[in-house]
Amino acid sequence: MKNPSPALSSRKKRPVPKLGGFTLIEVLTVIAIISVLMTAGAIGLGNLTAGKGTSSAIATCESLFEEARTIATSKRCKARVLIDINDVASPNYLRRVVISHEKINPNGSVAAGEWVISSRGYTMPSGTFFSRIYSQKENNTPVDTVSLSTGIPVAYQGNYASYEFNGEGIFSEPGASFIIAAGVRPTGGQPRTTKGAERDFAGFVIWRNGRTSTYRSPDQMGIPANAKDF
Repeated sequence: MKNPSPALSSRKKRPVPKLGGFTLIEVLTVIAIISVLMTAGAIGLGNLTAGKGTSSAIATCESLFEEARTIATSKRCKARVLIDINDVASPNYLRRVVISHEKINPNGSVAAGEWVISSRGYTMPSGTFFSRIYSQKENNTPVDTVSLSTGIPVAYQGNYASYEFNGEGIFSEPGASFIIAAGVRPTGGQPRTTKGAERDFAGFVIWRNGRTSTYRSPDQMGIPANAKDF
């Protein structure tokens, strides 16, 4: 028998390549990296959502102040922007904003001291609250509070922080601030900032003519760097 040619022998002896794969350590490392990236993304998304909440809420609240001023001048009566501070156990606490004005009699006269609710109100986004600490008059005293009862639907009766315009659209406390912030509020407790949004505040100041000027930064609002409760 003849010996196989050298070329044929070479082909027969060529090793079959083995398919490569990942070791267990490599797989676990990749999973760990993905977990870290997903966690960081979730935190960033949460902060972004909170920021959008304060931005949209402050814009809406500015429009409510303009609406209250318009009602005051058109009806020639007092009008108020009210923030619910009635029941700390209620989901509306520090979140619901309503407009009220003095009642107008059938003959067109103003029923002084009698108030009605002019709309269903606006509820700020979840995790966004009115700040009773940093919303102040120009002399650094708390915003006025009022109580609604007689002639008001039961769902709206209670205590409110109040910003008032007279019948000429003049704001009663020029220089007062309206501040909101993102945070969490335990049931029955006061709102607090969260680690990812320590200074996520927004607000504006109201002038004598009823116009508003938006704050550009927490520093303009006098918010401390270590603010917790608001």
